[in-house]
Amino acid sequence: MSDEGRTKGATETAKLGPPAYVVLGMVSLGACSGYEIKQMVELSIRFFWTISQAQIYPSLELLERAGLVSGREQPRGRRARRVYEITADGEAALAAWLRADEPMPFELRDIGMVKLFFASALEREDALSLLEAVRRRSEERVKTLRQIESTARHAEQEGNAYPLVTLRLGIEFHKAMIDVCREFEPQLAALEPGQPATRAP
Repeated sequence: MSDEGRTKGATETAKLGPPAYVVLGMVSLGACSGYEIKQMVELSIRFFWTISQAQIYPSLELLERAGLVSGREQPRGRRARRVYEITADGEAALAAWLRADEPMPFELRDIGMVKLFFASALEREDALSLLEAVRRRSEERVKTLRQIESTARHAEQEGNAYPLVTLRLGIEFHKAMIDVCREFEPQLAALEPGQPATRAP
């Protein structure tokens, strides 16, 4: 690559945000088209990080301009299709991002927990129903994560243990949610019907 190309690539790399690095990471794992990247996200990191279709294709364009992925046209029948491969510079950029000593804020957006926070506005029955709904949701999430555990274990057998690590973290997170809900459900159930949820049993 020429000096001009390196300068341009460095400028484009400086513009990269988390969505672009997510796309770069998915390409490094073998997702070669925008559609495959979205599918891989849906089967893996969507449980703790979301990325929309509207972010994927602009990120691919930015990554290609930066020289971090290389793309080529590979139509399927009459349908246009562009596929991508990570470059050596892309592998280096991904590794640099992963190694970067930077803040990693934990951003949890959960409308169920927001509603629980304000549940003192409810009577016992409604507050208990809300708590049970949050518990059931986490039970369903654990079930869903268990269903993709075999895929994560296959990745581990192929030499990549980290999808399994993140999957286990997700399972344990929701198991903790279930445990806390179960702990508080009897306390709410002990209240007299019609009592406000703020009153101690």
